[in-house]
Amino acid sequence: MNIFRLLGDLSHLAAILILLWKMWMSRSVSGISARSQILYFVVFITRYLDLFTTYISAYNSLMKIFFLSATGFTIYLMLVKFRSTYEKESDSFRIEFLLLPTACLALIFNHHFDVTEILWTFSIYLEAVAIFPQLFMLQKTGSAETITAHYLFALGIYRGLYILNWVMRYYQEDFFDPIAILAGIVQTVLYADFFYVYFTRVVSARKNMELPI
Repeated sequence: MNIFRLLGDLSHLAAILILLWKMWMSRSVSGISARSQILYFVVFITRYLDLFTTYISAYNSLMKIFFLSATGFTIYLMLVKFRSTYEKESDSFRIEFLLLPTACLALIFNHHFDVTEILWTFSIYLEAVAIFPQLFMLQKTGSAETITAHYLFALGIYRGLYILNWVMRYYQEDFFDPIAILAGIVQTVLYADFFYVYFTRVVSARKNMELPI
């Protein structure tokens, strides 16, 4: 494992912990898209089918268990415990527009035509666009809480670091996975506009804090 893979995993871990902390401390899930979280849960289920059949390392197994359980718990908080604060009307992106195309792509473009490989490929394609409902919700409401913005920023950093991970693996191991790399690039591009808004707001907030009273 190279440094970019490790930092990418830690960024992904931080993003989920930030989101859970925000929900638990505020006792609210406002501004968060349950549809995006459901898509991420589908991503992890289809990608980690080998959890109980193939052992790679303790680190690998623990990360898989964390992502599955933490995302499942996030969905529970949103749709059960703090359901009264869930903004269902604003979270209206039709996820079938993401599920069907990515499923078709996985059937057509994959490394091997078998069930496990197709589901893994599907998870890669779906993860690239799973953030769409969240970004759509932000655009619809026109605002984002600071914690929600930090969550999205950490997710974007995670994807950017994973691209560097694939580049390093190519030079160090002569390993190249076009499906994972292209999907990662698409996902990172989706965050580009958000990154601009995030940095301008952070800089603006810091300037306001430095102004004399």
